[in-house]
Amino acid sequence: MTSYHVTEDPIKKVAIFGGTHGNELTGVFLVKHWLENDTEIQRTGLEVKPFITNPRAVKKCTRYIDCDLNRVFDPENLGKKVSKDLPYEVRRAQEINHLFGPKDNEDSYDIIFDLHNTTSNMGCTLILEDSRNDLLIQMFHYIKTSLAPLPCYVYLIEHPSLKYATTRSIAKYPVGIEVGPQPQGVLRADILDQMRKMIKYALDFIHNFNEGKEFPPCAIEVYKIMEKVDYPRNENGDIAALIHPNLQDQDWKPLHPGDPVFLTLEGKIIPLGGDSTVYPVFVNEAAYYEKKEAFAKTTKLILNARSIRSSLH
Repeated sequence: MTSYHVTEDPIKKVAIFGGTHGNELTGVFLVKHWLENDTEIQRTGLEVKPFITNPRAVKKCTRYIDCDLNRVFDPENLGKKVSKDLPYEVRRAQEINHLFGPKDNEDSYDIIFDLHNTTSNMGCTLILEDSRNDLLIQMFHYIKTSLAPLPCYVYLIEHPSLKYATTRSIAKYPVGIEVGPQPQGVLRADILDQMRKMIKYALDFIHNFNEGKEFPPCAIEVYKIMEKVDYPRNENGDIAALIHPNLQDQDWKPLHPGDPVFLTLEGKIIPLGGDSTVYPVFVNEAAYYEKKEAFAKTTKLILNARSIRSSLH
């Protein structure tokens, strides 16, 4: 492991986004609370801004109005000419990019935490977009260690062909926070408590980093996306099999070739093909039926981060 220092600029501007999906209520509830009383998210010398990203979807308690806000932060959509024909979320993405970006610009926010819920049994999950980011690997290591013995998983969505264009991607350091299981349109106190702790530890890490604390080299286990798997379908394109009971709620658990994956109404079992063990995530996620995703296959690997400290010290 390379152990020389990486010196990073101090973190100055942080945003916490809730309501990117209007029916994922933990982030909505926490952000609305922090807009009223931000004491618990303030840290000396740090600007922390809570923000409701998709207010119209929040008001209707629906995932989105016209299209998924968390998939339109690409140059094409951000560069579209403003007109009343533009989908609401594309217009909103341009506004958010203007307020917190612009994307790939030195004036953009340093860190954006985007708060999400999943109906899948994924527990506390941190989403990483770049496997070479020392600061975020160090932050995730700090959060994981602070949450222990409560497990906290890291989902790496770096992939040559799957491009996400997430809301948080306008920041220099984008962080997705996903906590479940929680049904859409529902608030659970245990899930809220877990998300609140994740934000607390993340902000504590930033504070410690800004104060000059040195973080020695570390390693974290991550689950890297391989591919998304659709449900079996009939000739009309309708779902022809369900997630098998043995796979339901088994996010992050090893799934071996030959293990049951889907079950038809006739009782036929469809097993996992291929010759390698995978780790399923977003198993039977409600929001992904429209995206034709029954689950995602991941592979487990270790990421190393070099020692980091703030350049001010």
